Amino acid sequence: MTSPVVVDTNVLLVAERQHPAASPQCVSDCACRLNALKASGGVVIDDAFRVLSEYQHKIDPNRGRGVGAAFLKWLLQNQANARKVERVSLTETAQDQFREFPDPALEPSFDPPDRKFPAVANAHPRKPPILQAVDCKWIDWWPALKQAGIRVEFVCPDDICTYYRSKFPEKGEPRLP
Repeated sequence: MTSPVVVDTNVLLVAERQHPAASPQCVSDCACRLNALKASGGVVIDDAFRVLSEYQHKIDPNRGRGVGAAFLKWLLQNQANARKVERVSLTETAQDQFREFPDPALEPSFDPPDRKFPAVANAHPRKPPILQAVDCKWIDWWPALKQAGIRVEFVCPDDICTYYRSKFPEKGEPRLP
């Protein structure tokens, strides 16, 4: 198994060509990352199926034809294979709030459905990075997460910066790790 990672849902969506803001290069980069994970393993999810449920809510692994659906199907088939997929426990203190969230001060400003990803990363002993594609809100969140020991790896830095500038022009030039 390679070094573990937590995969945000939008990486699958981009690889599945379901995100209009993603360039062809970004689609290719996300697909390559997912294919590499299928080949080597190293995915971290929670043991209560929160991550898998979100993936399945967005992508049907039996109907999708792209790399995102193929990755989800692989993940469902390998979720019990500890050489490919690692599971961590989360303690949900309220809906979409977790004791394992790495920065309690940041949690209220975080999108509730996204909170599980930093919590999963923080619950894992190796604090794996979170793969992120084009959800530009993570540009504002990554510095605090880094301070708390959680890295965000932006698979499509050009795309996410372009999207951020168009969505939040008043915030100025985005900064990535």
